[in-house]
Amino acid sequence: MESVAGQDARGTLPDGQSVRGTLPHGLGAAIRETAGDIAALLRPGTDMRLPVPGSEWTVGEAAAHLAQANELMADIAAGHARSYGDGTPQSLATANEQALAAFDERRAEPLAAMIVAQADAYLKAWDEGAPEGTVVTPLGPMGPDVLGSYLLTHMLGHGYDLARALGRPHMIDRTRVGLTLPFLITAMPRVTDTSRTAGLTARYAIRLWSGARFGVTVTNGAVTVGSQPPARPDCTILIEPVTFLLMALGRRGQWSALARGQILVRGRKPWLAPRFPALFKAP
Repeated sequence: MESVAGQDARGTLPDGQSVRGTLPHGLGAAIRETAGDIAALLRPGTDMRLPVPGSEWTVGEAAAHLAQANELMADIAAGHARSYGDGTPQSLATANEQALAAFDERRAEPLAAMIVAQADAYLKAWDEGAPEGTVVTPLGPMGPDVLGSYLLTHMLGHGYDLARALGRPHMIDRTRVGLTLPFLITAMPRVTDTSRTAGLTARYAIRLWSGARFGVTVTNGAVTVGSQPPARPDCTILIEPVTFLLMALGRRGQWSALARGQILVRGRKPWLAPRFPALFKAP
């Protein structure tokens, strides 16, 4: 994550006037409802010592991380500078562990309340006009509307983990996946695995079954991501939305999805499709 210490999290236009955007339609409701869905998982009597599948954390540690992360996002939205690693996966992992070590709350009900309260604090900061211009986040600078998409994406990923650990239904659906795209499109070039993209030139069109789409172009290893697919893609990947998000967050592999028909491939170079997920490292 890039350090935000000493930097203005609001930003201005060249003439000094503040920039004020609007949240994408449905994003505020999705943030509030997702926080509520996660809190509902952490009901009284929940065994917070259960392991989270595929993680070294327990349910209590994952919930504590969510509470802390929501607070971090709310602080950034309110214009407060926060330092949290240098943007690399290793530094993010270290920052997470240091933060958890300094925060000993692991009970279900207090953590559920904190997750909801800090999601509300983010939305309150937006309503009060604090998030203006570019903000500096753990994954680099982005617009405040993208910060909201980041917050939602982060909650969905760890909410999914908690649901799996507790044997409960997860809260990811097509609508919420669509609202994660502004963040994912912004973040993908920043989490490129350069060892995998080296020497590669390819044009990908990614189309979700919900109708959302974007493009990824790799030119001799350099990656650019845009909200529209390239005019003449080498490879078009059609993917079920929930599957897409779980793969993007490193929660699911591609082969079982391919076997179940949740990924379809078209184009002049379909053999490029299996390479695509490995081009990026989920932080």
